[in-house]
Amino acid sequence: MPNVRFEHVSKLFGDHVAIRDLNFEIKEGEFVVFVGPSGCGKTTTLRMLAGLETPSYGKVWIGDKDVTLAPPGERDISMVFQSYALFPHMSVYKNLAFGPEVRGMQKSLISERVHQVAEMLDLGKLLHRRPSELSGGQRQRIALGRMMIRQPKIFLLDEPLSNLDAALRTTMRSEIMELQRRLAVTTVYVTHDQVEAMTMGDRIAVFKDGSILQIDTPRQLYQNPTNKFVACFVGSPKMNILPGSLSGRATAVKLGFAGGSIAFDAGRLAQPLALEEREVEVGIRPQDLHWIKDAPSRCGHRLGGVVSNIETTGPETYVVVDIQGTSIVSKFPSFPDIKFGQTVELALDLDDIYLFDRASGDNILGNRDKPTQADTKLPWAAG
Repeated sequence: MPNVRFEHVSKLFGDHVAIRDLNFEIKEGEFVVFVGPSGCGKTTTLRMLAGLETPSYGKVWIGDKDVTLAPPGERDISMVFQSYALFPHMSVYKNLAFGPEVRGMQKSLISERVHQVAEMLDLGKLLHRRPSELSGGQRQRIALGRMMIRQPKIFLLDEPLSNLDAALRTTMRSEIMELQRRLAVTTVYVTHDQVEAMTMGDRIAVFKDGSILQIDTPRQLYQNPTNKFVACFVGSPKMNILPGSLSGRATAVKLGFAGGSIAFDAGRLAQPLALEEREVEVGIRPQDLHWIKDAPSRCGHRLGGVVSNIETTGPETYVVVDIQGTSIVSKFPSFPDIKFGQTVELALDLDDIYLFDRASGDNILGNRDKPTQADTKLPWAAG
């Protein structure tokens, strides 16, 4: 399977710059997810790879072939869209066989391919039915089957699960991941859902305003975000942000936030503090804020506030606490004995905080490699 390269790719629609100077590579057999808010450029990038859009500047490579101007039919790709795009008057068999028939494949080979793919996707007993007689998940499997039957070099999926309910999305996520691992096909998957991105991708490209802010593994994105946008976009619930300041010089640095001032290890900063005072924002993930009654012994710093909301999911409860006018979310045990308006004390390990420059949003801490129980049990895996 080939790799994919974007070299200084930009895309303009009139005066609007949709994509600006993309430079990245997708490795052979890799599952890469494009994620970001609506209008960030992730689908436009996918369409340029598919040949449905032409870059204004730069080059797109598939393997050692420059495909910048090549039509879609010459790129050896298959694509699944947000809409299933099935022929309603055709059976499942006819929908799967349509592409090979148009390309003039022999009928015996078409039948072999259709039954092989149908067996793989658990559609074998449904080949005589029409799409209107099937569930959303079954129709999505047909769309995936049409992508697979061509046996392309690259799979492209543009928000394929957005029309499914939450439970079915979880099931289909697992099925797509298993399918990609089995076939080892280079895959690009577009989504706006960070949970999908974190659970599915070998690497994730976070888009904003036509640029990739960071492309990295889920663990690195979560533990070492390049800026506040990436940090807040990755992780559910999103990271809490509190205003703060760094003051002092050399090793005598103090961090002020949430109405207090504490000594801060200057060795954690990516660069020495150049000014006497620097305005920052303090990032704290909800799972790193603990109810004092349930806090690990390492959490020595305390924050006090008033409960303004309680969100119970069953296994855990997220409590919104107002701290000097700023609402933050904290992870509590299941069904804690607390009430709205109650004053609570939260515990925090200062090694868990993130610091961002208030003006630029850049992460100003050095690289961290926080130990985890297991890479497969990181906080985004829930839900």
